[in-house]
Amino acid sequence: MSSAGPAPVREGLWRRLTASMNDPVLRALVTSTAVSRVGRGVFLTVTVLFFTQILGLGAGEAALVLAVSSACGVVASLVGGWLSDRRSARRIAFACEALGGLLLAGYAFAGDFLSALILASLSGFFDSVGHSARSAIIARGLAPERRVHARAVLRTVTNLSIALGSGIAAIALALGTAPAYRVVILAAGLLCAIGSIPLLRLPSGVDAPARSTTALRTDTGSINTVAQAERSDWRRRSPWRDPRYLLLTVLSAVFGMQFGVAELGVPLWITQETEAPTVIVSVLLVLNTALVVLFQVRASRGTHDIRVAGRVTMIAGWLMAGACFIYALAAGLPTWAAIAVLVLGMVAHTFAEILSQAGAWGLSFELADPVRAGAYQGVFGMGFSLGALASPMVVNATALTYGLAGWGMLALIFLLAAAGIMLIARRAASVAPPAAV
Repeated sequence: MSSAGPAPVREGLWRRLTASMNDPVLRALVTSTAVSRVGRGVFLTVTVLFFTQILGLGAGEAALVLAVSSACGVVASLVGGWLSDRRSARRIAFACEALGGLLLAGYAFAGDFLSALILASLSGFFDSVGHSARSAIIARGLAPERRVHARAVLRTVTNLSIALGSGIAAIALALGTAPAYRVVILAAGLLCAIGSIPLLRLPSGVDAPARSTTALRTDTGSINTVAQAERSDWRRRSPWRDPRYLLLTVLSAVFGMQFGVAELGVPLWITQETEAPTVIVSVLLVLNTALVVLFQVRASRGTHDIRVAGRVTMIAGWLMAGACFIYALAAGLPTWAAIAVLVLGMVAHTFAEILSQAGAWGLSFELADPVRAGAYQGVFGMGFSLGALASPMVVNATALTYGLAGWGMLALIFLLAAAGIMLIARRAASVAPPAAV
């Protein structure tokens, strides 16, 4: 009895991750992610400080560089999805991620605002194209009940790798010299490029089925009826003609502003409105990462069922609304109480993030037309990019401007978005055949 007790705790997370490696598609994606996201972790940690302290950019210039990079990512998501339905998704993912990594390495040689802007824009564009291609690969290369699990595994690996990358970046932060920053950035960019190599081992089944692109003509010059009908069917299956999916994309983008709350709203709220020490920002980030690593895979079970995906998204909406009010309560409290409240808020926030991501993955796959998997995933990715662009403005215009009332506005926004997603899922489940639910 004593020997059987601790086994599940000791093996749980590791067993869930290693068991996934039996699938060749997921194995290649996990290997690629584990390497490339270490490099991304470095960039997430040092980019803004590199721009301001080494290149001498102002805060406004640094923000503009990052905003333009994100805007390029919006367009690139559509391009990546479009290409993945017409060309080899695995080759697109490899080429774009390799090129994006090399461009990131080019930061080490940047010397002014213009060079930083060009490199950030191009690297953001190619990285987003590669991300859309990866989504198409998951949609085509894995069984429906395995797609959300794959996303959860990849997110867990991503968080672990980013944490490792942040540790490497600490070398540059500790030394604080321009050569240290440039060497670390160069190594990180090369890691991102090297991480694309495992994608070449993906099986050909992840690519879109071959389409007939040749329109045979009769003696009178009329277009072959079969080819014409195929093209008409292809256009009819466009995600832009699917109102339900477009609404899902918009609502998911709105809920995705939760990341802006964590990255911008909470740190500024802590430093401007609470008595908590600034270091608590790092503590909350570590807490968030640890909870995602521990619970993302487990919380994603069953969310390939669209009814389950809708329910967990609604739970996430209530958790996120609660987190907003908890964060607001930290203002004016003594230091120890503010820290305790902020930790509680981050726990609620993180579980809202975990559940909402699981629900979004399930619905984005199950409500998409499998024939146009790349285009659908590209549109969904574009929505998240737009949400990321809008979140700083929305968070600033609500919580950071109006305090408790502003946090209440944010809570209502997240609740309404979650409710809308749940209604879409319920409606889809009610009209879908039993095998699809």
